[in-house]
Amino acid sequence: MYFDTHAHLDDGQFSPDRDELISSFKKSGVTRVLNASSDMDSCLETVRLCKKYDFIYGAVGIHPEAADCFCEEDLKKIEELSREKNIVAIGEVGLDYYWDDVPREVQKNVFRKQAALAERLCLPLVVHDREAHRDTLEILKEFPSLRVVYHCFSGSAEYARELTKRGYYFSFGGAVTFKNARHSHEVLLSVPHDRIMLETDCPYMAPVPYRGKRNHPGYIPHIAAKIAELWNVTPEDVGKITTENALEFFNIKE
Repeated sequence: MYFDTHAHLDDGQFSPDRDELISSFKKSGVTRVLNASSDMDSCLETVRLCKKYDFIYGAVGIHPEAADCFCEEDLKKIEELSREKNIVAIGEVGLDYYWDDVPREVQKNVFRKQAALAERLCLPLVVHDREAHRDTLEILKEFPSLRVVYHCFSGSAEYARELTKRGYYFSFGGAVTFKNARHSHEVLLSVPHDRIMLETDCPYMAPVPYRGKRNHPGYIPHIAAKIAELWNVTPEDVGKITTENALEFFNIKE
């Protein structure tokens, strides 16, 4: 019923009980999960999870916070891994100017190379954009044929409408349940429902009432319930709409 389109199940926080936890997701109505990679070790673990579990899909790529460790050989390896079972996207890639630990020009270079790879492979791109809206969009404009989802979207409704015109998608997670989520709510009310997907970004950003605790895909129903309230539909409707959107976006045929 629910598709968590952005998780990090390879994160060390899941090491003590990963397999047990993954086996419990369907009890919460979560029938599919996409694991997003962050560095080369993460890419390898994502591939392992996809091979082990039929309902786990993957995106392989280098997160902007790891861009300073990137080398050309990594790009070749990402391309090889993209052909593995259930790998359906390149990601999580993009720009992050919040911490500014990695030089911006380095981030841009790595982002551009991975966007070009995704375009060449005809794979969707899972984009991380934190306080870098203008530069992120300027780079994406260089690759007009790309299918793009902005994960954990944090921009304004006006910016979202601009991205919608370019055919882009948006995924929302636990932050929509927070008290200060006004901007996210405005986006959810202004963007067509067929451009919206659900995510947890676990183990981070757990929804209310679990805020501050380890997040996981089993909490997706809380996110769906909040969006259902905004859309004046049922959580089941949200699950159906967003899952259909995800299957189409990632070109998953079941």
